[in-house]
Amino acid sequence: MSGHRHGRHGCDGDHNHDETPEMGLQYSLYSKIDLGNLECLNEKCEGSGKDVFKAWEDRFDFEKYVESDADEELLFNIPFTGNVKLKGVVVVGREMDSHPSKMKLYKNRPHMTFDDVGAPGDQEFDLHPDNTGTLEYSTKVVKFSSVHHLTLYFPTNFGSETTKVYYIGLRGEFYEAHRHGVTICTYEARPNISDHKTNAFDSVSHEVQ
Repeated sequence: MSGHRHGRHGCDGDHNHDETPEMGLQYSLYSKIDLGNLECLNEKCEGSGKDVFKAWEDRFDFEKYVESDADEELLFNIPFTGNVKLKGVVVVGREMDSHPSKMKLYKNRPHMTFDDVGAPGDQEFDLHPDNTGTLEYSTKVVKFSSVHHLTLYFPTNFGSETTKVYYIGLRGEFYEAHRHGVTICTYEARPNISDHKTNAFDSVSHEVQ
């Protein structure tokens, strides 16, 4: 999938976007990530994978980044605190050689490892070097309309022995998980049954009298 264009619109759903005040709101899904259970495989410094999921206005904070360890591969297992409709992904690097060159997305496959990434991704992209955060890779929204777990796999870069990522932006919509349904059923079961029984006995006794 070579021959990508750097113009207004490119291949595979990637396009440049203009900077607007609303960008911070659009890329706010980082706040809906369950960071305590986020996994980054092959990170050189433990826990550094979490640092790349941050506010849009902090995307140029190059003090914090994740670097791969044994080779150029990086794999992120990203659980959300609810359901997400994922619309786009931004990947910011700094040095061209260490910038990831490919990205594979997997939907709702928790705890993936490097043994699992041979399977085709739900969507795959050829990446361009981007140190400004202006290039977005648009997802197939129908396919990524109900995501509670997202895996991002970066298999290669542009020539370096290790891969560095400084920012990953996720654009989309968030929906609270519907966990209250069971609670409602539990509450309704006991008092309603007892209420009905009491009313039935009362009505019978009144009729007998």
